[in-house]
Amino acid sequence: LASVQSSGSVPFLDIAILTGLWSGIALPCVFFGAYFGYRRSIWYPTVTSPVPRTIPHSPIVSHNHYLGLIVGIIPFASIYLELYFIMTSLWMNQFYYVFGFTLLVFLLLIITTAEITILFLYYQFLAENHRWQWLAFLSGGSTGLYVMLFSVVWERQLQPSGMVLTHLLYFGYMFLISFATFLVTGTTGFVSCLWFTRIIFGSIKVD
Repeated sequence: LASVQSSGSVPFLDIAILTGLWSGIALPCVFFGAYFGYRRSIWYPTVTSPVPRTIPHSPIVSHNHYLGLIVGIIPFASIYLELYFIMTSLWMNQFYYVFGFTLLVFLLLIITTAEITILFLYYQFLAENHRWQWLAFLSGGSTGLYVMLFSVVWERQLQPSGMVLTHLLYFGYMFLISFATFLVTGTTGFVSCLWFTRIIFGSIKVD
């Protein structure tokens, strides 16, 4: 970008500062968190068998991968309209003022993701599938996939130039936004399912 004198180019000093912040603050915090996390004991709400049970075979219609993709549709539908206005202001040089409404939409996204992921987990328990951790994270995070697909469809309204750099810049930023959405909604789905699992199994009385 700097070679074509673009206003979107980032100075080298800013890149060096961000790199220093990441390597000097974020990276040590990751190792400190992993160290204290492994030292902390895990509490189980009930007694479990050390031998895992065999998961019954499920039909193709109710397969985990297909159901996990369907989970992300409902949270994406709750933010679709606001996402359209955000992308319009972001890529078409328009002003955006309704940040309070954006906060409400974000809370709606979190609540919807938690509810639909818990419902997905409940059906997995009915199918005797005890390997729910990654399913909860990936199914909740599938909203980020739909955000990325929406950005591909929305690019036609942008009317970009024929330069390859323009497409790389657009899809690069949208990939980062979609990946951040994937992490936020995936974490929300996993934490809500973990809370739900502790509640229902903690109520079981074992003599």
